Amino acid sequence: MLKTKAKITATAFAFAAVIMGCSREASENSTGDMSKGAAGSVLRILDYYINEPEKSHIQIALDHCATELGVRINREIVPDNTLVQKVLQKASARTLPDVLMLDNPNVQQIAESGVLAPLIDFNVPTAGYAKNILAAGTYDGKVYGLAPTVNTLALFYNKKILSAAGIAPPTTWAELRDSAKKLTTRDTYGLAFTAAATAEGSWQFLPFMWSNGADESDLSSPKVSEALQLFINLVKNGSVSESVVNWSQSDVNDQFIAGKAAMMINGPWNMPKLNQSTGLDYGIAQIPVNIAGQTPITPLGGEMWTVPRTGDKGKMALAARFVECINSDENQLALAEQRLTVPTKTALVPQFVAKVPSMKVFAEQVASARSRTGKLGVKWHDTSVVIYSAVQLGLTGKASSADAFKQAAAK
Repeated sequence: MLKTKAKITATAFAFAAVIMGCSREASENSTGDMSKGAAGSVLRILDYYINEPEKSHIQIALDHCATELGVRINREIVPDNTLVQKVLQKASARTLPDVLMLDNPNVQQIAESGVLAPLIDFNVPTAGYAKNILAAGTYDGKVYGLAPTVNTLALFYNKKILSAAGIAPPTTWAELRDSAKKLTTRDTYGLAFTAAATAEGSWQFLPFMWSNGADESDLSSPKVSEALQLFINLVKNGSVSESVVNWSQSDVNDQFIAGKAAMMINGPWNMPKLNQSTGLDYGIAQIPVNIAGQTPITPLGGEMWTVPRTGDKGKMALAARFVECINSDENQLALAEQRLTVPTKTALVPQFVAKVPSMKVFAEQVASARSRTGKLGVKWHDTSVVIYSAVQLGLTGKASSADAFKQAAAK
């Protein structure tokens, strides 16, 4: 899922690259093959799945692979916003884990620093994965990370509220504006989304920018300001609360559950809480596009498993087998069902949707979803700041849609 991550500085990565130069040399000179775990082998694993039930779901998959490979695991879990800094600290201390989980937008940055080994070095298979998903784990033409499952965004709607108003889920921006306005009452906003000054804010703006034919390589494009103007108009006419500039995705979900929003933009990680809400009957639709016939393009969320350069070639080979195991068909299907995410191997998606039909729309959106680092690579994180800053400027009335991105970029 998408959460705000710690900013990574070029200086820190340059430092990590120097440190890892030593580990790379040690790795090349190391001997031994531990691809089939030796007695007493222990793999150190680092991830950020600190909350339940995800923590336990991932533990089951890790234990399964540990048994299959005949190893023991030592798992360290840290808060998501501290993971990257923790990796840098471990790189400088030469105490990197054997297996490292990373949010997919961070893979290229960590790979650029020299901390990760390309999976081709260990013949980890990458056939059968969706191209857009492989792209998220690729740096300089080599795959460094694989994700067993992914997620994205969609439009949630309250079936009871829309039915009472005689409104079908909107498919275009015009329908979205009209429906949101009609659904807005004294107690309920027509639509909710997050426009916070965090990565969540840029994440939720991307579907509207991308689907309109714009991208992050040219934020001066009229198609970008057109998407921002949609947001501005929705707030100005009262269909969306002015508070969206402060709401997180979790806050948006709470508004929807409380009946204070008839529709919302959000992800499948909120569905367990939605399903526990008594009396709430909701549906899920693709995010509306500007012009009928356009393809909704949403951002790709999800975490990838990687092999750090620890300086032990044999242990790295074993870690690569572990990454391969985590991404097995069996684990992909199990984790997708448990976590309400989408398998990354295209052949598994129909089977998964047949078993979990509530994920059909997300599976459709993942098929056309885009990696946030696909265009700009390691420069994405700085651009994300510009995007959410511009959205904030527009929604708070401090800049027009035409000037917001120029002002945000100048800061």
